[in-house]
Amino acid sequence: MAEASSAIAVESLSKTYQVHERAAGFAATVRSVFRRRYRVVHAVEDLSFSIAPGERVGFLGPNGAGKTTTLKVLAGLLHPSGGRVRVAGFVPQHREADFLKRITLVMGQKQQLLWDLPPAETFALNRAIYGIGDAEFRQTMGELEDLLGIAAIATKPTRQLSLGERMKCELAAALLHRPEVLFLDEPTIGLDVAMQLSVREFIRRYNEQRRATVVLTSHYMDDVAALCPRVIVIDKGKLRYDGDLASLVRSVRPHKRIALRLGGAVDRAILERVGAVVLLEPGRAVLQVRQEALREAMSWLLSQTDIADLTVEDPPLEEVMRELFAGEQPAGEPASAAGEPARAADGGAS
Repeated sequence: MAEASSAIAVESLSKTYQVHERAAGFAATVRSVFRRRYRVVHAVEDLSFSIAPGERVGFLGPNGAGKTTTLKVLAGLLHPSGGRVRVAGFVPQHREADFLKRITLVMGQKQQLLWDLPPAETFALNRAIYGIGDAEFRQTMGELEDLLGIAAIATKPTRQLSLGERMKCELAAALLHRPEVLFLDEPTIGLDVAMQLSVREFIRRYNEQRRATVVLTSHYMDDVAALCPRVIVIDKGKLRYDGDLASLVRSVRPHKRIALRLGGAVDRAILERVGAVVLLEPGRAVLQVRQEALREAMSWLLSQTDIADLTVEDPPLEEVMRELFAGEQPAGEPASAAGEPARAADGGAS
């Protein structure tokens, strides 16, 4: 694994826990005092991948797959049980000061803002923690205010801010020290559609301006589709897929969807001549068509007077991920038997 050219290099990472097991009831409680039974849980198992500087990578998996555990190991909050990890040239678990200045971890369900004080106080605190000079602080704060539009809200008590406003201030607080590696765990959770778009655009602009490496976990597939050309998929702590997002979609669902705007009533049997009918309701319909039959299907549909308009789309990413997790084998570019990702380790930045 080419660690020297990688922002993040993970080799055979494992993380296990011993979980105390006890049956219900008073007698079982007493027995557990003298003789405890433990079960070993593999949160992450033999995980390997590499991420180049400047990449935006989606880190995906179902609940309990090991995503947050992996991010915490990469950020140095957890020690690995086995394997090797390097981030920005450092071993995360050592928690060296220079390492902490190069990374940030933003968790959508946690906050660092001081609840009864304005975000500006948290910004000042982080400035002191990271030893940021006056000139650099003013410059960075100005850039973040322009990108996030937080100048007017930074002096309000945090408890008076909306969820979206708090998330913007969380991002500003996390990026004051200009980290080069961003670990983002559900950064848009609970936000409305407009605020999700705003946060995504900010992450993209920060990545492009700073060439920062971004690792994103999210259950909102729109976040992943908008930001991450490459995805790493894990399930039950093991690598399932590492590669191009578009290739994953094509390999799991080798169909296209044709969304139709209807000018009048259309017989279902007519639509079934060109593909499977996914949706049919007054004014619109959705068909699923094989990739190789797409051109012919579009030509025929456009010739029908009751078809006012059509658009071609990929199947929803949520369906692709659900089908991938339900399958026995990874799709597209699977991991090899040795556990190494099939994708080249030195993939370029997006």
